[in-house]
Parts: sequence; C-alpha cells; structure tokens
Amino acid sequence: MKTTIRFTNDDDIIDIRKDNIFKAVFARGSEASMIALSKLVSALIVREVEIETITDNEPAVNNVRDRQLRFDINCRAENGELINVEMCFYPKPFEPIRLEFHAGKLFIGQDIRGEDKDYNDLKRTYQIAIMANRKFFNNDVFYHSFEYYDPENRVSLGGKTKIITLELCKLGKVVKKSVDEMDAREQWAVFMEYLTDTSKRGIINKILEREEGIAMASRVVMTISRDEEERARIMRDEKILLDYQCEMAYAKKVRKRLEEKAIAKGMARGMQQGMAQGIQQGIQQGIQQGMQQGMQQGMEQGIQQGMQQGLEQRNKYVLDLISQGLSIEQIKQQLEE
Repeated sequence: MKTTIRFTNDDDIIDIRKDNIFKAVFARGSEASMIALSKLVSALIVREVEIETITDNEPAVNNVRDRQLRFDINCRAENGELINVEMCFYPKPFEPIRLEFHAGKLFIGQDIRGEDKDYNDLKRTYQIAIMANRKFFNNDVFYHSFEYYDPENRVSLGGKTKIITLELCKLGKVVKKSVDEMDAREQWAVFMEYLTDTSKRGIINKILEREEGIAMASRVVMTISRDEEERARIMRDEKILLDYQCEMAYAKKVRKRLEEKAIAKGMARGMQQGMAQGIQQGIQQGIQQGMQQGMQQGMEQGIQQGMQQGLEQRNKYVLDLISQGLSIEQIKQQLEE
C-alpha cells in the first residue's frame, strides 16, 4: 500500500525517540502501524519478515495513557520467530547487561514440552534496542548485531538468539550521506533521530518517498501529533516519568547527604573516644613505666649505697685494728678471716 506524506517546517511533530511515543506508533494495532513495525524489524534483522501478532506483555490499550510501566513491543513473526523491540530514550549504564538478560528470557520462554518436540523446534529470537542520548560501544558504528561467538578461534556457535542495538547518537556521518546511498537501517535510524529537527526536514521527506514503512510510521506520528486529546495524554505520561525520575534522583541526594552526616558524626565520635582511650592508656602506661624505672633506679641506688656502707665499715675496722697495735701481717690475717 503506497502512501504519500510530507512534513513541513511548521509541523509540530512529537519525538518518536521517547519510549511511550515509540510504542504508541508501532503497537497501535492499525494497518499502518503493523506495516511500519514489520518494515522496521525487517530492516534491523536484515531479512524480510511480516509481524503477525503483538503479544500482550502489559495491559492492552489504544493510547499511551496506560503504558507507563513498560514500553517494549513483544511480537511474533508469521514464521513463529520472536522479536522484542524497544526504544530507550534514557538508557541506563547497565543497558547491555539488561538486554542480555531479556534476550535469554525471550528464548527460554518458548514451550517445547511434548513428545513430538525437541530443541530444534525452538524459534529464532531477537532482542532489539534503539538507544538515544548515550554511547555504549567504543567505536563510531551505530548498528551492532551480537550473537554467541568464540573470538579466539573466530568460530560462531550458530545459535538462535541475537541482540541488535542502534545508537542514534552516532549518526553524524550517516546523515551527511545522500538518501540514495543509505541502506534501510540507516534510513530508519536517521528518521528516528532527526524527525523533530526542522533543519533535516528535507532529508526526512526524501526518506519518506523511498521507504514505505517509514512513511507508514510517519502517518501514525502525524495522527498522534494532531490529536489534542492523545497529545495531552502523552504529556501526562512524560510528566509522570519525569516526576518519578526526579523523585528518585532527589531521594539519592538526600540519602547521600544523610550518609555523609552520619559518617562525619561517627568520625567525630570515634576521634573523641579514641583520644579519651589514648589518654587513659597513656596514663596507665606512664604509671607502669614510671614504676619500672623507679624500681630499677632504686635497686641500683640501693646497691651503690650498700657498697659504700660496706667500704666505710671495713675502713673503720682496719683503723680499730691498727689502734690495737697489730702489725700489717696480723691485720691482713684478720681481714682474710
């Protein structure tokens, strides 16, 4: 189904990079929305697929009002393959690990119980994350496709799970290319990153002329942008999310201040107790050391005094013997006795 749509610089377009907007566009359930989702997935897995159903991984609604907890799109292709697509406007630093976790859950969530089934009946699964405002991998490549691989021997496991990422902040060189030179992945990425940039409207309109899926997505975007009631609901969603993020950030700051105060108070109390204990130990050690030194000095002084007194008594005894008229030989004999 061919569709014609163009954006003007006066069009006030909502930002499809916002998590809730992304899901409102691609999980709307309309024909245009389903075609757009099929074309997006086909471009990213580099193989033509048709999305058959969108699995209810949350309450089913026709607008963004109740889509405040999760904004991923869990869908199934006509051949049974499972795809989970999500937009992350504010991806967290742990995003790659989170993707690996959910890729595993998506794969093992398949039911192969029964006598007529084995592991070969497991379908391929794709965990797709389109990430804005953060660079995760240390290169200038915006598209990555990850699977199990032995890097030392350069051997692929050939498994059925794959993680695909788009880093929209790396499109500086891509957007300068001619639209005719862009492949489908690049066209989708440029569309999502620069849709609200009026200076790139010419490029966006050229992409709409060449890619039916993007034109279909743009039709849904335009419908939502011009629907005052739904746009008001979108703003309400964004307010809820922003309030939650601000509350969490404020709670972290308060906790950090309380922890710093507690640490400072504990250090002051510890220093005070340490000083008191140190003084007490110093006094005790001083007393012990003083007693030990006193005893040592007393013993030395007692020995010295004893030797002096003994010498004085000996001299007095010799003088007494001399006064008795004894000879030196007799005095010597008396002393030896």
